[in-house]
Amino acid sequence: MSRFPDYYKLLAVPKSASQDEIRTAYKKASLRTHPDRVANATSAEKKKATENFQAVADAFYVLSDPARRKEYDALYTTRTRTERTDDPASSNSFFSQFSNMFGGGSAGAAPAAGAGAGERPDAEGVFADVFEELLRPEVERHAPWWSYLGAVTGAGLGFIIANFPGLMLGAVAGNRLGAVRDAKGKSVAAVFSDLGGNQKAEILRALAIKVLGSAL
Repeated sequence: MSRFPDYYKLLAVPKSASQDEIRTAYKKASLRTHPDRVANATSAEKKKATENFQAVADAFYVLSDPARRKEYDALYTTRTRTERTDDPASSNSFFSQFSNMFGGGSAGAAPAAGAGAGERPDAEGVFADVFEELLRPEVERHAPWWSYLGAVTGAGLGFIIANFPGLMLGAVAGNRLGAVRDAKGKSVAAVFSDLGGNQKAEILRALAIKVLGSAL
């Protein structure tokens, strides 16, 4: 049988950790392992980071929900210390073997982004959900695509209609229309995933400073 993933070790928390402690540990671990934190990483480094990042998301997905954590702990106690490992690769094997184990979850608990019954969670979706409050202003600061487009389009129409006064009015109106599209369009996770590598790395450094107190 494959080695059993020790999600407590992966998040560096004790088995008695509270939900707040698990959430805080996930924030730190996900920032350290995010594959986009180094924009010029090699393909091998990127692959390893992606595996680590996914395993950290798996750990949070399981331990952050009381029902899933209870099921996991029942298995955890049947494994000896030598059978447990913090090797990220073990998490993939775990979800393959116990694909139907986490079909439920606690009543009222929000499902992990991109994860259906028995599915492995989407690491980027979990990351965006947890960092929603901090990630949204960073993403909007880097990617107000439709605001800019709206301003340019509105300014062009305004200039055609009424020269310079129309230019100013059109720019303001266009920018407001664009802002509405920004706010109601894509999710934070979707916008973040569409950003370039350098932009992602910059945002991750900003989040690291806020969460860890220093850039990665």
